[in-house]
Amino acid sequence: MEQDQDQNIAPGRRRGRGAAFNPAVRFDPYVRQSEPDGWAPDDDLPPLRTSVSVEVPRRVITRNTSPDIFFDRSVNPYRGCEHGCIYCFARPSHAYLGLSPGLDFETRLIARPSAPDRLARELSAPRYKVAPIAIGTNTDPYQPIERDRRIMQQLLQVLAQFRHPVTIATKGTLIERDVDILSEMADDGLARVGISLTTLDATLARRLEPRVPSPARRLRAIEVLAKAGIPVRVMVSPVIPGLTDPEVERILASARDAGAVAARWIMLRLPLEVSPLFVAWLREHYPDRVSKVMARLREMHGGKEYSAQWHHRMRGEGLHADMIAKRFDLACARLGLVETLPPLRCDLFHVPPRPGDQLSLF
Repeated sequence: MEQDQDQNIAPGRRRGRGAAFNPAVRFDPYVRQSEPDGWAPDDDLPPLRTSVSVEVPRRVITRNTSPDIFFDRSVNPYRGCEHGCIYCFARPSHAYLGLSPGLDFETRLIARPSAPDRLARELSAPRYKVAPIAIGTNTDPYQPIERDRRIMQQLLQVLAQFRHPVTIATKGTLIERDVDILSEMADDGLARVGISLTTLDATLARRLEPRVPSPARRLRAIEVLAKAGIPVRVMVSPVIPGLTDPEVERILASARDAGAVAARWIMLRLPLEVSPLFVAWLREHYPDRVSKVMARLREMHGGKEYSAQWHHRMRGEGLHADMIAKRFDLACARLGLVETLPPLRCDLFHVPPRPGDQLSLF
C-alpha cells in the first residue's frame, strides 16, 4: 500500500490531531507524495475525519516475555487511537497494518467487536492458566469510539463472569461508565486502574493530547473511581525533560488529593517513527525548547534519541534521569503513595457454565 508522506498538511485540516504528517510505512517500498494541482490551496481541502474498520481476530490475548514489564498478557479492543497523543510509543505498531504511525494512527482506527466472544473462548480453554490481564497497554480502551462501540465494556463483563483479574491503563474518563462493574471486581481483589497524567497545564495538554479529557477532568475520574472502592494508580507518563518534568510533584499531590493510592512514572520514549513526529510537534508548538528537550533525551540514552534496551528504555540513565527518579521517590514517600499494590487475586477464577452445559451435581 502506498502512503502519503505529506509533511505540509495545513493546520486547519488536522485540527484536533497530534501529528502533522504521515511518515512513510517502514515496510513499504513505495511512497506517495502529494503535490498541489493549482486548483485549490491545501487550506480549502476538507478536514481529516476518523474512519473505523472492523477486524475479526483469531486470538485476542497477546503474550509478552519482556523482563521489564509487570504483565505477561494483554488485550487490545482497538488498533490506533483517536486521542492523538503525539508522544505515544504505540504509534509504530500501525505500520504492521500497512498504515502510517502519523495521522493514520489517529484517524484510521480498527475496532475488534468480536474480541469479547473470542476472549471468553480463550479463557475457557482447558490449558489456560490464570494471571492478570492488562488492558490499555498499547492503545487506549476508553478512546472516543468506545462510547458507541462498547467493546471494552463487553470485555469487562466477560472478565467479571470468569472472575478474572484485570489491570486497566487509560486517559479516558469514559471509564466512569463502567464503575459498577469495576467496583464489584475491586471488592473481590480483581481489578485496579491506572490513570495517566502528563501535565496539569490544560493548554499544554490540549497540544500534547488533543482528544484526551483535560487534566482536571482526569483528576475528577480518579476521585470517582476511588470513592467507588477501586484502587487507582496515577501514572506520571511520559515525563518530558525540559517541558513537563517540573510538574512531577504537583501531579502526584493533585492525584493523591483526588484519591490515588499508588504512582509510577515513565520517561518519554521515542521509538522509530515517533521521534520525527515529536520533533516536528516541538518545532511547531515550542520551538525554543527543541534543543533542550532533545539534548536531555540523548543524554539519557547514550547519545541516541531512544534506546530499546531492557530495564533502560522506561527511565533512561544519567544525572537528569536519576534526579527525576529521586524527586519522584521523595514526593511519593511524603504523600504516602506506594509503587507496588497488593497482587490481584487469581484463586477466584472459574469458567461459567454455558447454555447446554451439563449441570454439576455439587
